[in-house]
Amino acid sequence: MQITDVLAQMGGLQSMARELGVSERQVESGAAALLPAILGGFKRQAKAQPTGLEGLGGLLGQLGGGGLLEEVLAPRPTNVNQGNDVLAQIFGSKDVSRTVAQQASAQSGLDPALLKKMLPMLAMLVAGFMAKTQGGGAAAPAGGGGGLGGLLGGLLGGGPRGGATAEPASGLGGLASMLDFDGDGNPLDDILQMAGKALR
Repeated sequence: MQITDVLAQMGGLQSMARELGVSERQVESGAAALLPAILGGFKRQAKAQPTGLEGLGGLLGQLGGGGLLEEVLAPRPTNVNQGNDVLAQIFGSKDVSRTVAQQASAQSGLDPALLKKMLPMLAMLVAGFMAKTQGGGAAAPAGGGGGLGGLLGGLLGGGPRGGATAEPASGLGGLASMLDFDGDGNPLDDILQMAGKALR
């Protein structure tokens, strides 16, 4: 199952469309373009934690845990400050967020301004979903394997150990592989390099 399908089933994409005043189709297209970088950022964070995925789970809790998901799903306007905190943690810089939005705009044809608004909300949905999944509060996508490691591997198309299959980039039209210029399976390092070049 694609991560966009999971978020749609939970009502996340519908909530974003309602809050941003755009169609669900636009939100789905924007989410598909933004998610490879967001998921890549979480995978990079997991690798950077001294205790690996356990550390990432702790980090998700510090950022708001499952409450991040509830915040976006709630009928009131989303407090995107929490989403910006998540983005700061996984991207490290607003410049990277801007670059991600610009890349997603080129892929989806959507306005970069809309994608910049979507980015923190989408990061909250993903972080909240992962926190709930880790705590047993939500079902992992089919083929995602067990635990946070299997979830991240499945969502990114790497698949968990054990041979479960997943489509490249979780069926996101190969956008992650298109951004993954050096072929290491993680597009974020390539985006970070691009952002660095843009700043020179």
